[in-house]
Amino acid sequence: MEPLTLPAQRKTPRPRADALRNRERIVAAAREMLTEFGPDVPLDEIARRAGVGNATVYRNFPDRQALVREVVCSVLDRTTRAGQEALAEEADAFTALERFVHVSADERISALCPMISESFDEDHPDLAAASKRAEGIISELMDRAKAAGQLREDVGPGDVMIVVAQLSRPPAGTMCASADRFIHRHLQLVLDGLRAPAASELTGSPMTIEELRRP
Repeated sequence: MEPLTLPAQRKTPRPRADALRNRERIVAAAREMLTEFGPDVPLDEIARRAGVGNATVYRNFPDRQALVREVVCSVLDRTTRAGQEALAEEADAFTALERFVHVSADERISALCPMISESFDEDHPDLAAASKRAEGIISELMDRAKAAGQLREDVGPGDVMIVVAQLSRPPAGTMCASADRFIHRHLQLVLDGLRAPAASELTGSPMTIEELRRP
């Protein structure tokens, strides 16, 4: 009896370098325009800013939700990497936390988070994994600062994220460019208030990320 010959397995072709660059350009352009104009910015405009055709956008992202999700995941992963780098490079625990907070503000998380609406799949595995990584690095940075006696004990990750979200969102009636000049100044004022020993007693209890998600 002749031995059974199995057909050779077909390898999934790797994306070409130019295809990967196009995808990165689309995500970068979408992040800029979603931050500037909100979730309803036309995909045609995003394609134009990215320097690609409409067909290229739809080939990479079948619908608006897929593109927004990719942008949010990208921003979360960038802030996670910033936190990891801060932990690795800063000997001072509070300095590492400060560095992470300022980078998070620059990523404009406050402008992107509202786009995760009721119709958005918050349980999508990519988004859930990116969120978990970001939450983990925030907790690690804060735990390290608390262990060093530099961060007050009555604050939680949710408190820090609210500060970043509120201060990186332009106040009503102001232009984004104008508000940008003051973001890091005001963030530093709040960060100084997070230092231990605390100058006052806070009401309530430290806010967790889970509490921040509750409607």
